[in-house]
Amino acid sequence: MTGAVEVFLDETPGETRGAVFRDGRYTHLLIQRETDIPQTRLGARSVGRVMEVSPGLRGAFVDIGADVPAFLPFPRNDRLTQGERLEVVVTAEPRAGKGAVVRRLGAGEGAPRLLLAAPDVSARLREIAPGEESVTGLAAIDAVMEAEEEAMGRRHLFPAQGIDLSVERTRALVAVDIDHKPAAGRDPKQARAAANREGLRQTARLIGLKNWAGLIVIDLVGDGQDAEAQAKIARAVFADEPQAVFGPVSRFGLLQLSLPWRRAPIEDRLLDADGRASLQTRSLSLVRRVRRRLLSDTLSPRVMVRCAPEEAVVVGPLTARLGPRAVIQADAAVLAGRGQIEEN
Repeated sequence: MTGAVEVFLDETPGETRGAVFRDGRYTHLLIQRETDIPQTRLGARSVGRVMEVSPGLRGAFVDIGADVPAFLPFPRNDRLTQGERLEVVVTAEPRAGKGAVVRRLGAGEGAPRLLLAAPDVSARLREIAPGEESVTGLAAIDAVMEAEEEAMGRRHLFPAQGIDLSVERTRALVAVDIDHKPAAGRDPKQARAAANREGLRQTARLIGLKNWAGLIVIDLVGDGQDAEAQAKIARAVFADEPQAVFGPVSRFGLLQLSLPWRRAPIEDRLLDADGRASLQTRSLSLVRRVRRRLLSDTLSPRVMVRCAPEEAVVVGPLTARLGPRAVIQADAAVLAGRGQIEEN
């Protein structure tokens, strides 16, 4: 990928976030929490113990010292035994209640444990945008909040191109609908081709921003008359993923592809099973807001924060690391997620 790049790094107590802004749009949102289980992060290396071999699943469940066993796929001819020690590396983070997926590196020794931590957010940003210096402070806080808003959205509008893009994830697949309102006086075929080209480009960016993968079905503008050209564009916009598998464009204008899962989806990191922001997410968001206020207002002697009692339990120790100016007050009258920041 080429073009103007900005890199943002926000190190708020309890959570570090990174965001990459390329050609006027966010392409990556990285989240690392202090409560994350280090053995399950992408790239972490551990010693694991085979708990159960499942020939039907062509894999084994491996204890790597996390709360949920990891899954180790293996070829049909491979042999594993229960209790065997292995050195493994995480190739896919946990999602939807499933444990991490690991790959065998070789034999292991001793109890299940972490051998080498995964790259942190700073290291990942350097991998994504080599040579770019990270912006920190207020600008970084605003950037990661904007990136989160876009990553959590389902509908994305691009008025300049007349595109209305819907991107939704179900249990079975990711469904994308590219809608287009052509400008008056433009050749319909050219307008359709331009809309599909830009729609596919934004689809690839948003799927990467959201950390989504699996089966993806894209409803293109028009039918499948330009199937070859549309398939070529799709391969180009997803070229950063070497393991992408593409199906043909159907006569109804549907494009199917498959991407390998690697990182936990952003919504899995932020939401509870009921689809609402988790206690941890609400609390960390409030800590980030407090940090922003302290950075933007250096004159007020004290910043009072009123929040729900269950959030105060989490927020209190984290804001204490920001210095004595932040004061947390548990208030049962404040609704969850509605913490108030007042100058005192």
